[in-house]
Amino acid sequence: MLVIPAIDLHGGQCVRIRQSRYAVETDYFADPVAMAKLWRVMNAKVLHLIDLDAAGWVEPQQPDNDTPHDNHGPVASIAQALDIPVQVGGGIQTPEAIEATLALGVYRVVFGPVTEATAEAAGDAVARFGARRVIVAIDAQHTGVTDPPALAADLEARGVRRIVYTDVDRSGERTRPNIEAIRALADRLTLAKVTAAGGVTGYPDLLALQTIERSGVDSVVVGRALYENTFPCQRFWCWQKPQDVDLSRFSTARLALRSDG
Repeated sequence: MLVIPAIDLHGGQCVRIRQSRYAVETDYFADPVAMAKLWRVMNAKVLHLIDLDAAGWVEPQQPDNDTPHDNHGPVASIAQALDIPVQVGGGIQTPEAIEATLALGVYRVVFGPVTEATAEAAGDAVARFGARRVIVAIDAQHTGVTDPPALAADLEARGVRRIVYTDVDRSGERTRPNIEAIRALADRLTLAKVTAAGGVTGYPDLLALQTIERSGVDSVVVGRALYENTFPCQRFWCWQKPQDVDLSRFSTARLALRSDG
């Protein structure tokens, strides 16, 4: 199970976004390039960037200006600084947006979030740019998708080979990945792989996701849980004093890019 660190970008900074749409805190490195380098030093194999401004998930920094902040500069700087694939999502749903994002030097874009109404456009994007360069996102909670497994199967038939699926269970005392829903979606697929996203709060969630790895869920995007040291191994990562980490000391681990990646 590949763990993919996430960086949320707002106003050119690395931020944390809470459930409230507009409650954003810059608790981490203000410099997203430094944050990206830190994850690489910690042996990240892929980095997941979300452009919150482009996605429309946060208010513009200037209340009297509805124009979203352009995060292309930080994205390009991160892609140039790292030696691993960088994938970018956040309101990317047109060929022009895909071209502009790929031109920044990132490895792939995350199209979406996809609904039944935009499935054809997603398939066209994959056909045009390739399944390695364009993957898709499905969000079970916030987009009105009525049957995520059926939508995933339709996208697979259109050439999609990776789906980033967000389905979070908030019924208990803490949020967690909706394991059964993720399994149900993955079981409808034969060629496409699934990256789970959202709800991971600690190591038990990773163990739970591993139980459905055979269904084709081979990776997970993790944000806040990594930043807040909820995994036992993180005490060995110098995270308590991130400013003292040598950000030029990249791992020399070999990166295997699979054909389904």
